[in-house]
Amino acid sequence: MTVIVIAGGLSHERDVSLRSGRRVAQALRAAGRTVVETDVNADLVELIRGTEAPVVVPMLHGGLGEDGALREVLEVLDVPFVGPTGASSRLTFDKSIATSVVRAAGLAAPRQIALPHDIFRELGAPTLMESIGQQLGYPLIVKPSRSGSALGVTKVDDPASLPGALVAAYAYGAVAVIEQFLAGSEVAVTVLDEGDGPVALPPVGIRPESGVYDYESRYTAGATRFVTPAELPDDELAAARELAVAAHKALGLRHLSRVDMMVTPEGPMFLEGNVAPGMTETSLAPLAFEAAGRDLGEVFSSLVDLVAVS
Repeated sequence: MTVIVIAGGLSHERDVSLRSGRRVAQALRAAGRTVVETDVNADLVELIRGTEAPVVVPMLHGGLGEDGALREVLEVLDVPFVGPTGASSRLTFDKSIATSVVRAAGLAAPRQIALPHDIFRELGAPTLMESIGQQLGYPLIVKPSRSGSALGVTKVDDPASLPGALVAAYAYGAVAVIEQFLAGSEVAVTVLDEGDGPVALPPVGIRPESGVYDYESRYTAGATRFVTPAELPDDELAAARELAVAAHKALGLRHLSRVDMMVTPEGPMFLEGNVAPGMTETSLAPLAFEAAGRDLGEVFSSLVDLVAVS
């Protein structure tokens, strides 16, 4: 068996993807696996077809790495791969759709409005801004519907700041999501399924020094303090893990995912799902593995074996 780790791509998260892919590849080699690292290029299909007994580990973030496109190609090639299917990836990557699916499953999630750029442009900002504020109230969170790593995310405290936040979100995609701001403790829960059903690992508490968990806070060493398990009462930790598993199932995910949520006074509320969690030195899923007594190479070796025989 040869494990092909795909990282890089052309999304805004290329650098993070390369770091994640390199770390996973090193961990798999340390676990005794034969590993080939590759980017997305014209030679990818030929590489896969020319490799005996390949198993693919997609470590692409954003864009075609999480929108299901590459995974659907792998399905067409009939190549086993670790992680959610193309269809469930596409659903989860679009925050406007994923939140609707989670809410429809009876799970807690913030109220949300999806606003395409052409509607924003054609109808004009003033009337829309007033109506959005009346419906959701302030503060708000504005973010691209299809992006990751907190790129283009802005907290909006008043109507005057909303148009600028929307423009920032549109820089990363044609649809922006506007949702109610949730006050509480932000946590990330990694869900792992090695064949016996999804299990939530210890929740990771997120405490950015800047107060906002943005791109720099995520990928700059020392910019955010992570606490595993999160410093919450046992009943809230249990509720967070329960929500993560329920969201994982509702979104049709498999093998490995990460569910980000806010633990509010009313309980945990879903923020978004991640089909290709980061695996860098400052990423959350490896912290959860460590807290659960698992090694990165061990986890991915287990998943590689699972898909190789399925």
